[in-house]
Amino acid sequence: MNQFEGKIVQIHSSGQLSIVTVELLDRNKVQSIIIDTSDTAPYLVIDNPVFVLFKETEVAISPEENPKISLQNRFRGKITAIEKGELLVRLSIETATGNLVSMISKTALTDLDLAINDWVTALVKLNEITLSPR
Repeated sequence: MNQFEGKIVQIHSSGQLSIVTVELLDRNKVQSIIIDTSDTAPYLVIDNPVFVLFKETEVAISPEENPKISLQNRFRGKITAIEKGELLVRLSIETATGNLVSMISKTALTDLDLAINDWVTALVKLNEITLSPR
């Protein structure tokens, strides 16, 4: 599980849903959509510290710096390790936010022609990011 620290900087709610913007320690901002509001979740307060969590399997990888895609949570970094399995590959990526891990298929590794020291953009959908109070 990828985990980073940050603080809530914006909350936009409609009905039972909220899009929460979190500023991470390196000033990178990520968004999460959650089924809660400030009325139902006491930790949803501006400037409140939170953990940002997302699974390794939910991290898409692009060799492009700014790929045109709807995934807006982005982490630019350098591949520091590649561990190959029969079907899946575990990529370790050093970003300004911290070390991040992505699991991609072995086919994707080959198709993208990725290698250690390559710069990539890691992308995560906002519905795949979980927030937890610190």
